[in-house]
Amino acid sequence: MALQSTQAAQARRQLVLNLFIYPGGHHEAGWRYPGARPDRLLDITFYQDLARSAEAAKLDAVFFADGPAQVDNIRYASRFRLEPLTWLSAIAAATTHIGLIGTASTTYYEPYNLARLYASLDHLSGGRAGWNIVTTAVPQASANFGLAETPSHAERYARAAEFVDVVTKLWDSWEDDALVADPVSGLFADDAKIHPIEHVGRHYRVKGALNTPRIPQGRPVYVQAGSSDDGRSFAARYAEAIFTAHQTVESAKAFYADIKKQAAGLGRNPDHVKILPGISPYIGSTEAEARQLHEAFSDLIQPEYSISQLKQITGVDFSGHPLNAVVELDAFKDAGPAKLVASRFQLVVDIVRREKPTLRQLIDRLAGARGHYVVVGTPEKIADEIQHWFESGAADGFNVMPPWYAAGFDLFASQVVPILRKRGLFREEYTGRTLREHYGLPRPQSQFAEAARATA
Repeated sequence: MALQSTQAAQARRQLVLNLFIYPGGHHEAGWRYPGARPDRLLDITFYQDLARSAEAAKLDAVFFADGPAQVDNIRYASRFRLEPLTWLSAIAAATTHIGLIGTASTTYYEPYNLARLYASLDHLSGGRAGWNIVTTAVPQASANFGLAETPSHAERYARAAEFVDVVTKLWDSWEDDALVADPVSGLFADDAKIHPIEHVGRHYRVKGALNTPRIPQGRPVYVQAGSSDDGRSFAARYAEAIFTAHQTVESAKAFYADIKKQAAGLGRNPDHVKILPGISPYIGSTEAEARQLHEAFSDLIQPEYSISQLKQITGVDFSGHPLNAVVELDAFKDAGPAKLVASRFQLVVDIVRREKPTLRQLIDRLAGARGHYVVVGTPEKIADEIQHWFESGAADGFNVMPPWYAAGFDLFASQVVPILRKRGLFREEYTGRTLREHYGLPRPQSQFAEAARATA
C-alpha cells in the first residue's frame, strides 16, 4: 500500500520548467551563431515573442537575470543587462499565463521601492510575479552606488535577511479585504486593516504601510540563486524556488537533499521549495547532428573572452597558459578572489579534479552555459536526462538555457516538451493563472491579519 501511495504521488508530481532569457543566448558566442538576431536584442517584441513561445509550450515562467554594473568583458560577448521589471511589464501585456521572474539586489535597492515595483508587476500581470533575490558580489556594482568596497559575503546576507523581512511585512501590510471600494456606503478602504509595519532594524527603518493594496499572489514567489553555505541557509529559510548549477547528478542530489532537509528543519514544507538547476540543451535529430551543433558553437569561442570569464569565476589568470596544456589543480590553491563566487569556483575546481581538462577543454565547458549542465543529443536523450534528474531526487524542474535564440528554444519547445508531456512529466494545459498556482505553492496569508485573528 505504501509503495502504491508513493507511486501515485510520483505520478502526480510534475516538472517545473522556466525559460531563462539571456540576451544573445546562453553560449557566450550564441549571438554569433547563424540565425541568431543580435540586431533585435534591444527590441521588446523579440522578448515578447520568446515569452509567447514559452507560454504556448505551457512553461511555468520566463526568468531574467540582472546586475547593476557593466562587466569588464563585453568586448566579445552579449553582456549588457536590461532592467527586468520594466521589461517584464511589457511582456506581461503580451501574455496571459506565464510567470515573470526578475532579479533585484538586496544590496543596492531599498525595501520600500522594491516592494512597490514588484507589487505593481503582480497587479499588472494578474499574479505572475517572481523575485529572484540576489546579494550582488561583483565589485563593479559597489562603485556605482558610492561604496568604497563591496560589502563582505556575511554582511550582504545579513542585510538580505532583514531586507526580505521588511518587504514581506510591506506586502502583508494591506489585508486582503482592506480595499472595499463600496460606492453605496462611501467606504473606499478599511484603514483598520492597513498596517504600518514600524520596522526598526540594523540596516533599515521603515514605517509603512505600503501604498499599494495587497497583490493577487499575496507576495511574489521568492526565488534565490546562492549555493554557498550562507546562500543555502538563506534559501532554506526564504526561497520558494532555487536556481542552481550542477555538472553531475550526484552533486545535484546532494544539494537537493541538503536544502530540503534544512527547510524541513525550519518547519517548512520541503515540497514548497522547488530546486531548479540550469540546463542548456544542444539538440539534433541524431547524436552526430547534435555533436556537430555543439562543435559549431565551440568554433565560435574567442579564447581571450573565455579566459577572462574563467578569471572572473576563479580569481586565476590563465592568459599565459597554453590552450592545449592540462590545467593543474594547484593553480587554484591561492585563489582568494574566488570567495566572491564560492559555489561557481568550486564547480570549476571539481571539473578540473574530475576530468583533468586542457585549458581549451575547460573554457569550452564553461562557454556553453557558465558552468550549468550542458546536454548534447537527440530530443529523447535530453528528455531522458531531465527525467532521470527529476525522478532521482536531483531536481524539481529546470531553468532551460538555450544556446541561442530563438531557434534554440524552439527546438526544445517543439521536440523535447512533447516527449516530457507524453511521459506524464509535464502539463498539457495551465490549470491556474498565477505563478504560485503553476508551482503548486500556497498563497500566504497576511501576518497582520493572522495577528488580528489571534487576538480577537
